[in-house]
Amino acid sequence: MLHLRLIVPADRTDEVVRTVESTVGTAHLVVLPGAARNPVGDLVLCDVAREAGDTLISALRAMGLDRDGSIAVDHIDLSLSRRADKAEADAPGEGADAVLWESLTDATHEESTLSVTYVAFLALATMLAACGVMLDNAILIVGAMAVGPEFGPLAGICTALVRGAPRLAWRSLVALVVGFAAAMLLTAGFGWLMELLGLFDQSMIEAPRPNTAFIFQPDWMSFVVAFLAGVAGTLSLTSAKSGALIGVAISVTTVPAAANAAMAFSYEDYGQAWGSSWQLLANLGGIVLSGTFTLLAQKALWARQRKRRPA
Repeated sequence: MLHLRLIVPADRTDEVVRTVESTVGTAHLVVLPGAARNPVGDLVLCDVAREAGDTLISALRAMGLDRDGSIAVDHIDLSLSRRADKAEADAPGEGADAVLWESLTDATHEESTLSVTYVAFLALATMLAACGVMLDNAILIVGAMAVGPEFGPLAGICTALVRGAPRLAWRSLVALVVGFAAAMLLTAGFGWLMELLGLFDQSMIEAPRPNTAFIFQPDWMSFVVAFLAGVAGTLSLTSAKSGALIGVAISVTTVPAAANAAMAFSYEDYGQAWGSSWQLLANLGGIVLSGTFTLLAQKALWARQRKRRPA
């Protein structure tokens, strides 16, 4: 269940209440006249089944309530109510399959914004991966993949393509390109510093690396793994099962490929740098392609369910 807290201009409260009442899957409607002070208006509270949430939120936005008032949505972890149970039973589809497009757009907008924190996490992850590459240590590689925040902009691109949001697509692309460019540049500087300290040398990048050689040797399996990871990551975002993102993060070779490309280029091993760059592009492309297809499939399936049982 979702809990909606609405601030409504007093002259439109009746219209909003009728919309809530006519939406199948709503319960616990409360109206507090004149309770809101900023902005001034009435406070309307209600609960709605997750599978009916997108319909109701879209209707409220169509009224301009997000512009003239406020729409706040909270997830209810526990609701002990027969009315809530009935609302979930009446709502079309299953809550686990429902996509809250407004919530997804808002989440990917935040995660795909180029910021100091985003670049810092990506740079630190790439530096950790550089240590794993130079030491041929798979554990460090896995740790670096878990730290990397690059799935946010990738999900933003997928969402923008499905929803037709060019500004979100541009913001996500800028965050992805600038973030990786900055991370690789900082990693090259980190490698130079480590060489001055006697911790890195060229023989380490040229040595046989049975544990990490796959990073600069892309093949079709690289694309297949990225494609599957993109499906899993998108499903985890749309179903609010964020814990699955950890598994997605450590299954794709984006950050390690960027790190290996930076280190190999620093030591003028252009063969490895080229192979790592292809690995990076294959992973990014596979995730964007599969994430977009997953959202399109979810959109089509959900529309089909709602036609069978209209709200």
